[in-house]
Amino acid sequence: MLFFYNILQFLALLLFFPILLCVVVVKKKYRLRIPRRLGFGLKGLAKKIPQGAPRIWIHALSVGEVSSSVSLVSAIKREIPGAVIFFSATTSAGEIHSRKILHHMVDFFLPFPLDLLPVTRRFVKLLRPELFVLVETDFWPNLLSTLSGEKIPSLLVNGRISAKSYSKYSVFQPFFRPMFSSFSSLAMQRREDVDKMVALGVPAEKVRVLGNLKYDTALPDGFAENVSSRQYWSIPEQKIVMVAGSTHPGEEVMLCLMFKELLVEFPNLFLVVAPRFVERGSSVLKIFQQNKCDAYLRTGAVQKEANVLVLDTIGELAGLYGLADLAFVGGSLVDRAGHNPLEPAALGTPVFFGPYMSDFADIVEDLLEEKAAVQVQDADELTRIVRHYLYNNKNMKQNGQVALDFVKNRRGVTGRYLKLIKQELL
Repeated sequence: MLFFYNILQFLALLLFFPILLCVVVVKKKYRLRIPRRLGFGLKGLAKKIPQGAPRIWIHALSVGEVSSSVSLVSAIKREIPGAVIFFSATTSAGEIHSRKILHHMVDFFLPFPLDLLPVTRRFVKLLRPELFVLVETDFWPNLLSTLSGEKIPSLLVNGRISAKSYSKYSVFQPFFRPMFSSFSSLAMQRREDVDKMVALGVPAEKVRVLGNLKYDTALPDGFAENVSSRQYWSIPEQKIVMVAGSTHPGEEVMLCLMFKELLVEFPNLFLVVAPRFVERGSSVLKIFQQNKCDAYLRTGAVQKEANVLVLDTIGELAGLYGLADLAFVGGSLVDRAGHNPLEPAALGTPVFFGPYMSDFADIVEDLLEEKAAVQVQDADELTRIVRHYLYNNKNMKQNGQVALDFVKNRRGVTGRYLKLIKQELL
């Protein structure tokens, strides 16, 4: 099946090469990244790698997966002395975020190779890693095949399979089975993920449950003490702050209407909206301005009379969750599979989200079972429940404490993953 994958790649490149070349030349973000992802400049980087030390290549898809990897990267740096850590991310946002939060732990940040066979072979030959660690999901057949061919173990950590992905893998099982089987070990978040992998044909002895790294990375050690003050954000102390994090198109309109309705009863209410993709900041700002809300961008001039802040920067959402009185997790009122509810929970902030949370199904199930979060079915219910909490400040604080305890009681997953990594390096 890998043969047909590469034939299709070759034909697609022949057919669309002029268009792809124009896109790369015209668009700056591609012009800067694509040559690096093809391996240009890699030889010079490879010469800087120290000899004689174990080389561990860790890869994550985007911002969320990069964040999940923090505790693991830290543990590797601490517990495997002398290890050289490579780190890559597929998306440009993930690459920027990784350099921001992992710069003191990672030895070399790598461009992630395009999944073209000559390119993956060049990367593996020059870098010569002793272990490849994939965080959560981002499966590339040629890279995994190249690693396997060079007898380099590949390890999946914090693995998960959504219902949507499982359906796709099942339909094309003959193609995906060899790719999954190329991993030396697959460590999954929950038992259901293990069962899905085995059903897809992966040998049962290769798959195990080690838990979810997000419980350890939700609140890095010492983070709570370093949360910025409201003054840092130019948010008046008397304001009641609600943060809507990682929102998607369609949700901002709902949040705007909710905010306007609640503002009549709670004039001190202040809303922070953080779109999942920061490039949407300006369009989100327009939604609030068109609905006659006083709003401004994080990167723009502060407006003292405004009561809506639109976050258009990367890596600052967690700090705002720590200052919030309550938090809504986006991608959940529209069907975008949700985002990480542990980030506000780990900071003692009451957590709300909608019905679409399939990417965090196990976490949501546990949160709801212990009444550590609130799930609503639509925007009207969100408005009603937020109103209830705003009228009952004591309940709001209690809910935040329950959420905080929930996360604290589940930390310690990183140690199990670190043990597996040490075993793979032997």
